[in-house]
Amino acid sequence: MPRSVNHVASRAKRKNILKLTKGNFGARKNVWTVAKNTWEKGLTYAFRDRRNKKRNFRALWIQRINAAARLEGLSYSQLIGTLHKAGIEMNRKVLADLAMNHPEAFKAIVEKAKNA
Repeated sequence: MPRSVNHVASRAKRKNILKLTKGNFGARKNVWTVAKNTWEKGLTYAFRDRRNKKRNFRALWIQRINAAARLEGLSYSQLIGTLHKAGIEMNRKVLADLAMNHPEAFKAIVEKAKNA
């Protein structure tokens, strides 16, 4: 008796991956082995870049805080040091948002940290 192969499932799997690679250039979208390799490599990039995104945003927040702090006469590191000494627990995301969108609130926080 010949070996039974589930062609329905394997064809569905191939069809699904080819659907996921839609929009790629050339053979990457319609040749099974190339499309599969492209899709797998894309998952690797997605995993890596979810972590890089956190890195990039933290760097952006620090640049924004530094720019706003220098308008108040402090460097970034001096500002963070005075905030810690004053016991003001704010993360960089919130500080950067205040620096960009609410400069008067950021200025008040800096003054409170300086005076403490």
